[in-house]
Amino acid sequence: MNALFFVIVTFSLIVFQTIVFPSFVWFSQCFDLMIMNIIFLSLVYSHYTVILAIVLIGGIMDSLSGVAFFHHIFSYLWIYLIVQLFKQFVFKRNYIFILSISLVSVLIQQGLILFSVFIEQGREGIGQMEVLLMVKQLAWGGVCIPPGVWLLNGFRQYWIYLVNTIKKQIAHRYRG
Repeated sequence: MNALFFVIVTFSLIVFQTIVFPSFVWFSQCFDLMIMNIIFLSLVYSHYTVILAIVLIGGIMDSLSGVAFFHHIFSYLWIYLIVQLFKQFVFKRNYIFILSISLVSVLIQQGLILFSVFIEQGREGIGQMEVLLMVKQLAWGGVCIPPGVWLLNGFRQYWIYLVNTIKKQIAHRYRG
């Protein structure tokens, strides 16, 4: 049932990022919303099937976006590795930890975009990049990702409660 929850969350975030948010002026150049999902998956689970799920999510986002292929896969895997490394040393629900991971995640994606522009166009391409857009995405990521991760946690807790309630009702109904 947890897998179904994450499929629903992933699909919802993809719809919001690709269809809903581009129509709003404030969110037209928003950071990658899937970062919230990747951070949350990294905080909740540690086993290897999460890596497969992250690669799958990254492949979907690479297919939908206009960036170089493997951009999202690579950045999501780096985010996962950084969270796995640091969650052993820091309390997972610490606001400073979530905020710093959020900012590092947005910086990873911006750095990979800068690197791909540098490879394709050289130094001239980097000079033409919109630095203000990168700063805006970093600021939006710092403001929106930590509450988004906590919101996902709240939805997951409610999902678990709802599933357990339905299981109890079905077991009670068919028991006797």
